[in-house]
Amino acid sequence: MIKSKILLGIIVSLLVNSPTLIAATYTEYAYITNEKDDNISVIDLNKQQVIKEISVGQRPRGIIFNDQQSLAYICASDSDRIQILDLNTDEIIGELPSGEDPETIALHPNGKIIYTSNEDDALLTVIDIKSSMVITQIDVGVEPEGLAVSPNGEIVVVTSETTNMVHWIDTKTNKIIANTLVGARPRSAQFTQDSKLLWVSSEIGGAVVVIDVESKKILKEFNFKIHGIHRDRVQPVGIELTHDGHYAFVALGPANHVAVINRQTMEIEKYLLVGRRVWQLALTKNQNQLLTTNGISGDVSIIDIPKMKVIKSIKVGRYPWGVAIKHAKK
Repeated sequence: MIKSKILLGIIVSLLVNSPTLIAATYTEYAYITNEKDDNISVIDLNKQQVIKEISVGQRPRGIIFNDQQSLAYICASDSDRIQILDLNTDEIIGELPSGEDPETIALHPNGKIIYTSNEDDALLTVIDIKSSMVITQIDVGVEPEGLAVSPNGEIVVVTSETTNMVHWIDTKTNKIIANTLVGARPRSAQFTQDSKLLWVSSEIGGAVVVIDVESKKILKEFNFKIHGIHRDRVQPVGIELTHDGHYAFVALGPANHVAVINRQTMEIEKYLLVGRRVWQLALTKNQNQLLTTNGISGDVSIIDIPKMKVIKSIKVGRYPWGVAIKHAKK
């Protein structure tokens, strides 16, 4: 009897911890905005295939989810709107005013405020979600693009491509409190989990810098060199930081590679070949996979992080731009 109970306990333990069972119970869905098709490709990451397409506004680019992952907010750039997508029905249920040509988008940790950059007007627009009203518009540098809100909710940063600056904005006052000069055409910005460091990519400068949030000064600069690829084609864009503080991943645009940076040693470890014109990146919830949107080749690459290799390429729409990943119970 005792042996039977022990055997039963072992079987139950194996089943509960089985990757197959976990995969069958939970899945993740990647939502990819396709600039040229005015739609979103939805990828089932368990099946590693596109399962549906959702029509949205013109030239969709930036995409984020609310904290409950029940809604997606999409920058429909040529429609001059942020659209609200119900992730349960796949229907657009509303719009938020955004100013002209919204490109990137960020959500305040309180879940009540959305920020979007207006490239043509040199503005950062601050939007109250509940009232669907613009709270204010903040004058920033020429051609603002990258956006990030610190995890502690105190600061929002915007990068201006032509001014070559990071603008630091107090979220309580909506005032610029500092500016940091960086390399040519800064694109993306990402805070570390502790809100102490900011990583910023410079597309034309070909570099990524790490900035101390308290002093607003650059602590480290990474320059990328890939054998056989001219330096002019190495154009850093999207950045993703693992939550454990181990890795930083940088999309290198028309160089068609993702740079892997060890954040413990602050050294570039390797380059991974992906699709053509890799643009944005997203990590799965368990941080074991990284997805890349590859604009010119029209596909998404899946990188296995423990193995540090590309394991799958999935065809999506024309000019995939943004990516957001939803974790769901089946």
